[in-house]
Amino acid sequence: MTGRNPQGGGRSGGDGDGGGDGIRTFPFPVDRSVLGVGMQIAPMGPDRTWRADAPLDRVHRIDFHIVMLFDGGPVRHMVDFTEYEATAGDLLWIRPGQVHRFPPGGEYRGTVLAMQPGFLPRATVEATGLYRYDRQPLLRPDPAQLTALRAALGQLRREYEDTATLPLSLHTAVLRHSLTAFLLRLAHLAASSAEAAREPSGTTFTLFRDAVEHGFATNHSVSAYADALGYSRRTLVRAVRAATGETPKAFIDKRVILEAKRLLAHTDLPIGRVGAAVGFPDAANFSKFFQQHTDTTPAAFRAELR
Repeated sequence: MTGRNPQGGGRSGGDGDGGGDGIRTFPFPVDRSVLGVGMQIAPMGPDRTWRADAPLDRVHRIDFHIVMLFDGGPVRHMVDFTEYEATAGDLLWIRPGQVHRFPPGGEYRGTVLAMQPGFLPRATVEATGLYRYDRQPLLRPDPAQLTALRAALGQLRREYEDTATLPLSLHTAVLRHSLTAFLLRLAHLAASSAEAAREPSGTTFTLFRDAVEHGFATNHSVSAYADALGYSRRTLVRAVRAATGETPKAFIDKRVILEAKRLLAHTDLPIGRVGAAVGFPDAANFSKFFQQHTDTTPAAFRAELR
């Protein structure tokens, strides 16, 4: 198969290193892009890799977006502690920073799209929900939706591979427009689910979500987020509940727990350092918080996965 994530999904180590959290993170493979543009599209195959030394059957992160449209299956793929089974006609959308793993020997057939976070303008990013980490990675379009998605993806691939018709600047602009058309269809599919349909059109939740992604490791206070964003606590509660069905505090805690699980499962950091990495300098307080939200201790959670 074939930037940094400006809005979230976990801290990146870059250059294939684990950074401070020990989870290996691979950057967008620019050298594999036609003309060096910020996206790639190609058939999936057995030689899929982000780089020569990347064992993809080991858990890792990427700092770019991946969308896979499957022509066969079933294939099981782990994304943030959930196993998803994809088959022909399904799409799997993995966002920057999500911990995932390819199964050993899995036969991936179809088309894969990779894109750098900064390749599209901010308005398109918001319209297409590129950083809606609360949405499910696995999408199952109906026949009409699938036909339209395949057509949009096919057009994008033709534009990507046509390097002779236009100068680079226009070629890149056309790619951005074609990519936007595909992603808008994909976003419509994602928004058709009952959970995503609750999302309001305003920006209050979007700003809160981004602020939490940047600050969850040090800030767990709803009032602090409300003050920083210039909203009353009541306004923030209404916006978050309308978008997710949860309170702001539950949304923050959910993000903290996800990162703690990632670090416990995929690194050898001592439990006290895991707690400190998600905003709990005191290991006992972290263990209590983790157990309240998962019904297990950090040590037991780690032991169960090893």
